[in-house]
This record gives sequence, C-alpha cells and structure tokens, in this order.
Amino acid sequence: MTISTPTTLGTVSRAVSAAAGGGSSKKVMITGVGKGLGRALALELDKRGHTVIGCARSQDNLDSLQSQFSSDNHLLLYADVKSNTSVEELARVVVEKKGVPDIIVNNAGTINQNKKMWEVSEEEFDSVIDTNVKGVANMLRHFIPLMIPNKQGIIVNMSSGWGRSGAALVAPYCASKWAVEGLSRSVAKELPEGMAIVALNPGVIHTDMLTSCFGTSASLYQDPDTWALKAAMMILNLTAADNGASLTV
Repeated sequence: MTISTPTTLGTVSRAVSAAAGGGSSKKVMITGVGKGLGRALALELDKRGHTVIGCARSQDNLDSLQSQFSSDNHLLLYADVKSNTSVEELARVVVEKKGVPDIIVNNAGTINQNKKMWEVSEEEFDSVIDTNVKGVANMLRHFIPLMIPNKQGIIVNMSSGWGRSGAALVAPYCASKWAVEGLSRSVAKELPEGMAIVALNPGVIHTDMLTSCFGTSASLYQDPDTWALKAAMMILNLTAADNGASLTV
C-alpha cells in the first residue's frame, strides 16, 4: 500500500479534529477493521484526525474501507489474528511503516451459530476460541514487547455483556469473552507502570453477529456508526489509571 504525506491544510484540519476528541493525534491499531464495529471505529477515528492501523482477513473489505477514508495517512494490512506467524509479520510491518501504536483495539471476533453446546461442531468451537481468545493472545504476544520500552500504550480487548454473564445457544462465544475478561485482568498485573489493558463491553449493537443471534430484531438496536461516536471518545481518553478495568461503552 502506498502511504503519501498529507497536505498542510489536511494536517491542520486533522489536528483540530483530534483536539476535539482525544487530544493530540494518535496511532490506533484495530483488528477486524473490515466490517462492523472495527470499520465504524476506524472511520470515526479518521474523522477525528487520528492515524488508523487496521488489519482484516478480507482484502476487498480493506480496499473498501480505504476508499472511505478522508486521509491517506492510514495503513491497512491483510492479517489473520488466529495465526501467530501472521500476527508476528503484522507487527514487523506495522513498526517498520508506522512505528509502535499508541492504542491497540483487539476487535476481531466471531460467534457460533445459535446451537446448544452439544450441537456445536469441533470446527465451529475451535473457530470461536481461536479468533476471540488466541487472536487476542497473539496480538499481546507480539505487540506488548514493542510498547514496554517506552512504558506507554493502551490495549483495549473487546469483550461482551456475555463475557460477564451467560446465555443459551452461544456458549462458545460466552466462554471466549469470559476468557478475554480474565486474560485482560491478569495481563494488567504484568504490565509496567504507564501502560494499561482493559476489557471493553461495546454494548448491544446492530451488527452481523447480533443478527445471527437475534434475527430481524437486531435492527432495533443502535448501529455501529452511532456507537463509534461514543466508543472513540472513550477509547481515546483511556489512561494508565484504567489498567485492569472492565468497562462498558
């Protein structure tokens, strides 16, 4: 991908926008940026003048997102968070092209089809755990060491209300998000002072995943773009004092 230098006017405009929502311009990395909450958050951060570093498994979705950005200062890369080697290469390219991110949002996730636990196939169960838990672990494994030397950096692990409660027919998903909560709280105790990791429940949002659970009634809930207005402000204003917290948008 070609990264060009923005115009002076564009730089000033984005700086003003950033000041209005989250202070100085920040480099925010988002996994699963191709659709849903990740895409909406990326577009909102672009509007606010921040640099987006995004990854997804669909090059078409990445190309579509790039076309919607107002700035060409972002970096979108193909990567599969389930793969440790893919994330290792992702980290190498990100540091080479953009440096260490200020904020990482581990958003990539999937959910099982509505089924009782004993009806969920091994492959479907593994897909949920590999994406939602191992995907986060892979990101932490390769990006935390990059943040440690500067003793600064915010990591947001997307959780769920079902990561703090249980629900029928989505047991694998609930288990994965409970794991995210526990992983986040534990890693928080390992980080140096100045850094923070939080588990963030986005709330109930009208996404493809919600539709798979709720059907047509999913449309009764807020859309990702509306959610992103609040979520961006919250994420941009997280500090080291929030380390270990379980938060909700």
